[in-house]
Amino acid sequence: QVQLEESGGGLVQPGGSLRLSCAASGSIDRVYAMAWYRQAPGKQRELLAGITKGGTATYIDSVKGRFTISRDNAKNTLYLQMNSLKTEDTAVYYCNARLWSSDDCWGQGTQVTVSS
Repeated sequence: QVQLEESGGGLVQPGGSLRLSCAASGSIDRVYAMAWYRQAPGKQRELLAGITKGGTATYIDSVKGRFTISRDNAKNTLYLQMNSLKTEDTAVYYCNARLWSSDDCWGQGTQVTVSS
């Protein structure tokens, strides 16, 4: 199994930046790809960005140019650099690992609040 633990969330002002981290442990070799999701109050969880084992990153339109997903294989850590944050970015952010078996592993989530 793969365990994921997000960190780095907090309260930021609009236009500010935040860097989220996701530490992975366990059966890392089972991971096919990783991604960041978020869930705002009253909304469904949505995919923000994904990164393949080969390092190819994809983003939804609303975060393109503002968010950057990356990974440090040596540290088994996934990152999400968030710049130019908007109030609409307020949500619980979740780290996801898609396994070769097509199973998904999730972290506990970290709260990001963007407010004046």
